Amino acid sequence: MSDTAKSTKRQFKADIVKLLDIITHSVYTNREIFLRELISNASDALEKLRFEQSRGTSVAGADLPLEISITTDKENNTLTITDTGIGMSELELVENIGSIAHSGSENFIKALGEDSSKASSIIGRFGVGFYSVFMAARQVVLTTRSATPDEPAWVWISDGLGGYELIAAEGEVPRGTSIEIHLKDDATEFADPDQIKDIINRHSHFISFPILVDGGRVNTVPAVWREPKSQVTAEQYKEFYSFLTHDTEAPIETVHMNVDAPVQFSALVFVPAKSEEFLGMSKLERGLDLYVRRVLIAKDATELLPEYLRFCRGVVDTEDLPLNLSRETLQENMVLRRIAQAVTKEILSRLRKKAASDPDGYAALWKEHAKIFKLGYSDFLNREAYAELLRFDSSAVEEGKLASLTDYVSRAREGQKTVYYISGPSREAVELSPHLEMLRRKGLEVLYLYEPIDEFMLESMGSFKEFGFKSAEQAQAKDLASFDDAAPSGPEAAPLSEGESKLLEGLLARMKEVLGDRIKDVRASERLKSSPSCLVSADGQMSSQMQRIMRMMSKDETIPDKIMEVNPDHPLTRNLLAIYGADHADAFIAQATEQLYESALLLEGYLSDPHKMVGRINAILEKASGWYAGLKAGGDSGTTH
Repeated sequence: MSDTAKSTKRQFKADIVKLLDIITHSVYTNREIFLRELISNASDALEKLRFEQSRGTSVAGADLPLEISITTDKENNTLTITDTGIGMSELELVENIGSIAHSGSENFIKALGEDSSKASSIIGRFGVGFYSVFMAARQVVLTTRSATPDEPAWVWISDGLGGYELIAAEGEVPRGTSIEIHLKDDATEFADPDQIKDIINRHSHFISFPILVDGGRVNTVPAVWREPKSQVTAEQYKEFYSFLTHDTEAPIETVHMNVDAPVQFSALVFVPAKSEEFLGMSKLERGLDLYVRRVLIAKDATELLPEYLRFCRGVVDTEDLPLNLSRETLQENMVLRRIAQAVTKEILSRLRKKAASDPDGYAALWKEHAKIFKLGYSDFLNREAYAELLRFDSSAVEEGKLASLTDYVSRAREGQKTVYYISGPSREAVELSPHLEMLRRKGLEVLYLYEPIDEFMLESMGSFKEFGFKSAEQAQAKDLASFDDAAPSGPEAAPLSEGESKLLEGLLARMKEVLGDRIKDVRASERLKSSPSCLVSADGQMSSQMQRIMRMMSKDETIPDKIMEVNPDHPLTRNLLAIYGADHADAFIAQATEQLYESALLLEGYLSDPHKMVGRINAILEKASGWYAGLKAGGDSGTTH
């Protein structure tokens, strides 16, 4: 450049000096953000030029391709970003680069307060993105030529310390803007083309104009969410999903939305084929990637998905999110909340359609993602849609199949207004529960719950289509009296005589005496037909599973107060009745009572130390085998005992 070239040295305004001081001297955790900002500015310049061309405006260099070109130079430690956009005149250069009073610098500085370390996370919201270049640059040389024909080109030079130099460019300068960044000694990684490509892929891949790094195009995957659904192929969805997640397996479901009102946004959401939870131990703190006009603003924005849908992957792109924080934070959150509500509603709607049209496919989805999905019990806005998507094992379906709440209601007996459930570690375990006997006899379906959250989920929901939820152990004989027996209960035992009934009262009192404070009461059961005894909660108390959950949360290992119910018609009870009639203090009564109690504890999941029970079983087996051996020997010799 010759000495005759027009040159002007100017000082930044006070607000810019303060801003540059913050940017230059603060510690940043993510200074790569400057590249996102410069690419976004270049994209805006290209959009402005395209708009002018669409209006028929005459522009300089009309045949130039609309693109962003980035060149790295490791040897000289420089990075150059060039666009063929609208460019700037001298006046525009001074207004846009030399002064930012109109673009929000004062609000930016106020937002930082005393915590300047958060500058890089909010820099893109205030129109001060260009100045983020000084996080990595020791000097910037910006060359620009306006698209207005015959406008001269200008060179702007600054070290970001307080002023800049403005020089009339010499020679032929193409339309657009070129920013040559001389990198700081601790920012040499930004002269590495692989590093630049990685940053582009994470932040700016979906800019609508080609981005070239050292001559090769980087952003090859299109922003398919911006396209009409009818024009996107399954292969394009799969390609984008793989780019987003690095998952080689196709997603189970794809949800594509383009919404104009009340908030304008596009969304593309996928349900992965496999869960990312490892043995259920890791909690997914993930949302959707938030874009504003194709530029990534927030990775995994949790505000965009409720917790129970965070197994989904995808993007949201909106034109309506205000990036200038002159609006209140509440207004910003309102936009995000509206988007989140619309996305959640659409995902649930799509899942309901899949459950209806592809039950096997939905069953596979449920198997992978049920652990997280069950956390949606508190989503009151979408309770009905959520409830219809729940799946359970059930007494009415064969092992390996699942039932919905809608299925349960459709099979309910006439007059039934309750959904019954029972909790346990497995199907085999719950089907051994004595609490099922009465419901099975009445032909009432019971849902089988295997995870701690299941019962809490149903209790929190409260009801489904006018059906309340109730644990099988809380079912009362009087409440089921209106239902005729639907299944045979086996041979009936002979009714107790008046004398035997009085003996039973005494036997139950003796059993209560043996168990003492470990049990709230011992009473005759109206629910049992096959089992000798069971434990039940007092009326109004929560179920055993809920009690275990609450005690686990409070680290309380004590056994809650229970009532032991004894089946008066069971052969064991009748034998104990005979023993009690012969000798109220017989030691076998105490031994049998302890065994019945601990067996019930075992079935309920409360027995923490089985050693005493094992020893007692061995002692009883020893006696029983002796009696049986004597009977066999007597039978063989013709002697009756």
